[in-house]
Amino acid sequence: MNDNLSQIKGIQLHEIKGQHFWLHPFRAVYWEEEAALLIADLHLGKAQHFRKAGIAVPASVGQENWDRLISLLWDFQPDRILFLGDLFHSDYNSDWEELVALARQFDHISLELVIGNHDILTPEAYQAARLRVHEEPYAVGPFLLSHHPMEEVPEGYCNLAGHIHPGVVLEGMGRQRMRLPCFWFGAQQVLLPAFGAFTGTAVIKPKAGDQVYVLAEERVVQVF
Repeated sequence: MNDNLSQIKGIQLHEIKGQHFWLHPFRAVYWEEEAALLIADLHLGKAQHFRKAGIAVPASVGQENWDRLISLLWDFQPDRILFLGDLFHSDYNSDWEELVALARQFDHISLELVIGNHDILTPEAYQAARLRVHEEPYAVGPFLLSHHPMEEVPEGYCNLAGHIHPGVVLEGMGRQRMRLPCFWFGAQQVLLPAFGAFTGTAVIKPKAGDQVYVLAEERVVQVF
């Protein structure tokens, strides 16, 4: 295990099947043994997609995604980025060219996409961004990577997925309620929060034995 990783601000270590996963408050996971950054539901281009439809969305929303992504690349220096679906929100817009430029800047990193329901661009677009495309589920060691959570996970495997945008509601004194995105670890399944800044959350119902980490104030905090 790389002790230098523990120096990165706000991250939390979780071990699965002898593998070390670092949970980052920017809604991403770093898989240490694979030197891989896992990101679900980035939804690039979503803000611009809505602006084209006449819905006023601040440009800063899209910029936040880029800032956080580049910060993660500098922090972890990964060999691979594994996007667990919904990398781009809809049809082509100029935000895709920013991803192509990013791929050229970090040409030493393998960019890989497990196809999600929003990933509808052409094969040529993915090639321009140097993306290696996988159908779900994509097996890496004892893990099955998918966009949609698998309904049944084969014995001996753990499913890493997105799509749900998991979140929990925390209650405080004075009837205070706060909905926060989270990482959800079940017996055979891990759900990642949506990376994209312009995305919502779906409240989950953890089962006994599940572990949940919320993202709050630039920290990852275990609450179950």
